[in-house]
Amino acid sequence: MTEADGIPVTEADGEDETLAEAFWGVARRLRRRSREALEPWDITPSQARALGVLARHGMLRLSALAEHLRIAPRSATEVVDDLQARGLVERRPDPGDRRATLVALTGEGSRIGAAIRAARQTEAERLFAALDDADRDQLARILRTLGG
Repeated sequence: MTEADGIPVTEADGEDETLAEAFWGVARRLRRRSREALEPWDITPSQARALGVLARHGMLRLSALAEHLRIAPRSATEVVDDLQARGLVERRPDPGDRRATLVALTGEGSRIGAAIRAARQTEAERLFAALDDADRDQLARILRTLGG
């Protein structure tokens, strides 16, 4: 028995493992490494995703942020509340609709978001370092095909 990232593995496990099980095993490892990468900032994965969405799309209505995150608007409100309390985002009135609220990154939110992206990318690179360039290209092609 060997241990890969804290998960006991036996030779028989690898032989009997389905493709789906192998995929989810890698996804779990990547998620765990990603969570560990967030620890220095005391940021949850949901908060990190929100920072990333705002960095990519700019200022958004709360409802649009919820759609991008694929979560309920109420949950997006909680994420934004937490990020706002930390000074990473700010709410602004929507000039086109007084009832709507826009959410934008603060300067600190942009800085933290960029640092988180870099840390997560480093962890992903460490995980995929076991693959040569041809295997990485093949995996990327396969994942893009499956992702639709």
